[in-house]
Amino acid sequence: MVSTPTAASRKMVWTGRTVSGLVVLFLLFDGLAKVMRAQPSVEGTMQFGYPDGLVVPIGLALLVCTAVYVIPRTSVLGAILLTGYLGGATATHVRVQDPNFVFPLTFGVLVWVGLFLRDDRLRALIPLRTDTAPDAP
Repeated sequence: MVSTPTAASRKMVWTGRTVSGLVVLFLLFDGLAKVMRAQPSVEGTMQFGYPDGLVVPIGLALLVCTAVYVIPRTSVLGAILLTGYLGGATATHVRVQDPNFVFPLTFGVLVWVGLFLRDDRLRALIPLRTDTAPDAP
């Protein structure tokens, strides 16, 4: 029996696609700025203690992780890779006591929120409980 998607599930999928799309746009912008060695990107990376020669490889890593996330068949792997990348960015901000550490942390959460909302396989793997009653014995 084939089930038809409900209006609520279609809304959820489109919300997930929107969240993921916005995250991807930002990550592509950031990755391309690093690969193209845009001055603010180079200065910002060096300000956090990374040498000039690592700006392009960091940007390429971000672009590869983002590409893997965009492909539906590899999106979970991409989310895992982006979690590592953004976790490193969060740790870097914390290490230099930059209060903006919340920014990469938020993007890491949004990577998973977007994927969760748009991928029914992930929702089946990690079901959210909607009932508030305790389980019966």
